[in-house]
Amino acid sequence: MSWAGPFQYDIGKSRNAQQVPAEVVFDDQVPTLLCLSHLRWSFVYQRPQHLMSRFARDYNVLFHEEPIPTEDAEPWLEVRPEENGVQVLIPRLPAGCEGEDATRVQRQLLDGYLEKLGVSDLLLWYYTPMSLAFSDHLAPGLIVYDCMDELSAFRGAPPELVEREVELMCRANLVFTGGYSLYEAKRQRHDNAHPFPSSVDVEHFAAARRPQHDPDDQAEIPHPRLGFYGVIDERLDIALVEQVARMRPDWQIVLVGPVVKIDPAELPQRDNIHYLGGKTYDELPQYLSGWDVAIMPFALNESTRFISPTKTPEYLAGGCPVVSTPITDVVRTYGDTGIVRIANSAEAFVAATEAALADAEDRDGLLAKADEILGDMSWDHTWSLMKEKMQCAI
Repeated sequence: MSWAGPFQYDIGKSRNAQQVPAEVVFDDQVPTLLCLSHLRWSFVYQRPQHLMSRFARDYNVLFHEEPIPTEDAEPWLEVRPEENGVQVLIPRLPAGCEGEDATRVQRQLLDGYLEKLGVSDLLLWYYTPMSLAFSDHLAPGLIVYDCMDELSAFRGAPPELVEREVELMCRANLVFTGGYSLYEAKRQRHDNAHPFPSSVDVEHFAAARRPQHDPDDQAEIPHPRLGFYGVIDERLDIALVEQVARMRPDWQIVLVGPVVKIDPAELPQRDNIHYLGGKTYDELPQYLSGWDVAIMPFALNESTRFISPTKTPEYLAGGCPVVSTPITDVVRTYGDTGIVRIANSAEAFVAATEAALADAEDRDGLLAKADEILGDMSWDHTWSLMKEKMQCAI
């Protein structure tokens, strides 16, 4: 399995089955954008899905994931069409196919599929430098490295990732970063690097500003509710969550998301902490609508040093005041807004949440501030600016 995008979770965008073609129609009149990702398309719907769905308007988009096992004796390439014209490619490798053998097989599977399609005008878009091992022989017209996280700091990251990133930075024509802190860490290593921090689909999350049906697994939870959605992993400060829950037993902490890379048995268990599991992207506004305060209790460690949480603008688009630990990009972008409060201890987190609950009473003022902050932070705007940078780099 992938160290960063577990295949056993199928969350994605929507629970509604959609009619898709057996295979996305390949248009040989437009370039092909091959996205090489450590994250699964069907995992949490985030930056790669937002961008690739939009790029599919102008390109043939192939989304190549890391391999997963197959019980078959021979390797094969799973080809799965997704919405908006994106074609997902998943190498399926038999038991024992590892190391150099796995690299060779992935190269053969990818080459065979590109040859089948007759790809001549190719662009490469990397989310993981590890994909260089089987794609460094390709001759694209443009190489983009969209560095959305400092992957080498994540739990379980391959030890050779740092060396691979050095190679990718040398090969790339264009580097995007997922936030300003990450940009500052990378800009000295590339002369065409640009920060593109977290964006938001405002219309999607603004649905949370209107009364929504409270989901069945949340409906019986009392108020006030402090809510979080996202991956529950080593980046979450579970000790802080437990402390806040213990200090204010009348508050209900709602945690929505899959538990990944940490032992679920390590999670705090209290009557006022509720784990609701992973939800689709389309379901999130329903949950958000029922919260009084949205929280981001991130740990302060190497895994969170450069993050720029997408959920910050999403929470605001949904009309929810936010309380966060002092993540650098959150403080930089939202720390002075008055509706994203920063707290560096359990006591401060409780005090900030009390203030946020008071903020929520001035609903009109809260929404006006949120709208002013969000401005041009839409994914459409980010995608458009990225396209301009790509055209200039070709």
